[in-house]
Amino acid sequence: MKAMKIALLAGAMVCTTGFSINWAVTVAETPGGHLIGNPEAETKLSEYISYTCGHCATFAREGEPVVKLVYVRSGQVSLEVRHLLRDPIDLTAAMLAHCGPADKFAQNHSVFMLKQSEWLPVAAASTPAQQQRWSNPDRAAARRAIASDLDFYEIMETRGYERVEVDRCLADSAKEAELLQYSRADTARLQLRGTPSFAIDDQLLGGVHSWQQLQGELDARTKPATTQGN
Repeated sequence: MKAMKIALLAGAMVCTTGFSINWAVTVAETPGGHLIGNPEAETKLSEYISYTCGHCATFAREGEPVVKLVYVRSGQVSLEVRHLLRDPIDLTAAMLAHCGPADKFAQNHSVFMLKQSEWLPVAAASTPAQQQRWSNPDRAAARRAIASDLDFYEIMETRGYERVEVDRCLADSAKEAELLQYSRADTARLQLRGTPSFAIDDQLLGGVHSWQQLQGELDARTKPATTQGN
């Protein structure tokens, strides 16, 4: 009975103090991507990224935190992160970002982007022997080699993953096929030409590839909510 009263009191506080849902922490898996925010948001923003794209890492640092705080948190805008896959390294990182339950995706995605400056130069300086291992016809073995050489195992360990779980995700041929399928379909459907690219309500924003450009498009469609409840 006492527990019930506490629960009712908590509910009354939510109703009377104006607390609102923080939609920025709501994540759901979609075919080929992940949706962050209110699934019923009036404005639906899609971001098409590559983990081997330097401009995408810049947007992850400069734009994504503001998008989540100012637009997604309030429920006005939802953000769907999707993939324009450019190479085997990109695919490997994408498969690891998708590893585990949906609520882990946002931080998995962020850590690969924020650490890109550490692992991408290693990839650029790879030796012929490494490139041969990365081209192994056994694609799961090739991805394990990429993950080993670029310290992806260590990155995933910081996210609480054990090596056996990482290897299981790298061997997920169904996820590989899904990501490749939707990357190709999105590229053809929207005529994507580079990353990052953005669409609002499934309409490509031509020539918009940076946070500065995207912010103007969002502000033209929404009323930014800079102050929200706790």
